[in-house]
Amino acid sequence: MDRYAFPHDLLAAQTAWYAVYDQLATTAKGGVAHRRRLVELSRRIAAHPFWQSPAGTPAARVALKELARTRMQVRP
Repeated sequence: MDRYAFPHDLLAAQTAWYAVYDQLATTAKGGVAHRRRLVELSRRIAAHPFWQSPAGTPAARVALKELARTRMQVRP
């Protein structure tokens, strides 16, 4: 069982952040659009109400990033 019960939209935003970051790092096209998308996803992640709850600790931020990165590696 996961230590943190992350809201689906928060986990999806963090996973999407990694996907867009990978696209930005590996393709020459769409740089501006990718950067804008990263800014939007960063804002959505940082402003999520989960971080205002007692569970929204610095350790939870690290766990979210690790979980999202793991999800990215599992995707085909």
